[in-house]
Amino acid sequence: MTNQNSEFELDTQEMVETIERIESGLTIGMVGNYSDTDETRILLTPEACGMLTAGGIKISMESGAGVDVSYSDEVYANYGVKIVTREEALQAPLVLSYAPLRAKDIKKMKKGAGLLCMMGSTLFEQSTIKALLSQHIVCGCLDNMTSHNGNEVFANIVDEIDGRAAIMYAQEALSYLGGGKGVLLASVAGLNPCEVLLIGIGTEMIAAAQSAVAQGARVTLMDNDISALQDVKHECGHLVDAIAIHPRVLYNKVKSADVIITGLTTREFEFPKNLSAAMKENVYVLDLNETHPSISVPRTVAMAISNALVNLLSEMQMKDSLRGMIHTTPGVQVGIVTYDGKLVDKLIGTYLSLPSVDISVMLSGAPN
Repeated sequence: MTNQNSEFELDTQEMVETIERIESGLTIGMVGNYSDTDETRILLTPEACGMLTAGGIKISMESGAGVDVSYSDEVYANYGVKIVTREEALQAPLVLSYAPLRAKDIKKMKKGAGLLCMMGSTLFEQSTIKALLSQHIVCGCLDNMTSHNGNEVFANIVDEIDGRAAIMYAQEALSYLGGGKGVLLASVAGLNPCEVLLIGIGTEMIAAAQSAVAQGARVTLMDNDISALQDVKHECGHLVDAIAIHPRVLYNKVKSADVIITGLTTREFEFPKNLSAAMKENVYVLDLNETHPSISVPRTVAMAISNALVNLLSEMQMKDSLRGMIHTTPGVQVGIVTYDGKLVDKLIGTYLSLPSVDISVMLSGAPN
C-alpha cells in the first residue's frame, strides 16, 4: 500500500509539472531596429503573432517596433501582443531581432536566454561576441539555418526579395524621376529593350534575372562556373543568356549594358576597374555585396519571413525551448553562433581570432 501511495504521489507531481510547462509555453520578446541604422526589416507581422499567441506562445514587443513596416502598436495588440519597453522585451527568455543586438542590449538580457536574428556585421565585433559569451546567450542566425530538406529557407527568402527589389531600384534609377535618362527597361514597338547585365549566381541573381525578364528587359547573366550557368538556364529558360565570364565577352556586355548588377560568383571574381571606362554614361550599377534592396520593401520581407518563422517557433514550443530545438534539429544547429558560454561559429572565431568549439561535440555530452 505504501508503494502504491508513493507511485500515486509521483504521478501527481509529474502531471502538475506537465500542466505548468504547457501553461507557461514559449515566451518571446521582439525588439525594433536601431534608429541610427538604415535597417527597416523585422521578423513578425501582427497576423503571424496572432497565429503564435493563439497557439499559446506569449509575445511582448517593444513599442514602435512595427513602424518601419507600417504596423502600429494597436494592431499588434489586437493580435495578442503585449506592448512593452525595449528593456522589458529584452528580458524575455527568447528575444527576436532582425539585426544582431549590440553589446549594450545583450548585457540587458537574462543569463542563459536565447536570441534569434539574421547574420550581420555586428556579430563580427569582439564586444558583441564577448557579451554573448558572458551572458551565456544561445544566439542563432536564422539565415544560416536549414530546413528538414536542407534548404536555407530564411536566407533564400531575403535573397529573392533582394534580387527582385534590385530590378525595382534599376527601373527607378533609369526613370526621369530617379535622375536617369527617362527610359523603361521594357521595349515598345520599334525600340530595343534595355540591357541588364548580371554578374554572379545564386538566389539573388536568379530572382533579379526573372524579374528583369518579366519587365521586358534583355538579360545576360555571367558566372565563372558552367554547371552553375546550366542551373540558370533550367531556372530561367531561353529568355536569359547564361554566359561564362570571358574578358572580351565581358567587355562587350559592359559596353552595351544599361544596368549592371554584381553579386557573389561561384569562384572568386573581381570586376576589372578599367572596364568602368567602357560603361555608358548613364548606366545604373548596383553591388549586392554592399547593399540590400529589400530594406525598401520591409513589409514584404516581414510577411515572407513570418510564414517560415511561425512554423519554426511552433515546433520550438513543442520541443519546450530553443535549446530543445537545437538538441533535436540539425538544421537549427548549423545556425547557432554561441551556446552555453562557448563560441560555436568557426567563421566568426577565425575572423576574431577567438577559439571555437563544435556544437555537436557539446551536445553529445549534454543532457537533453
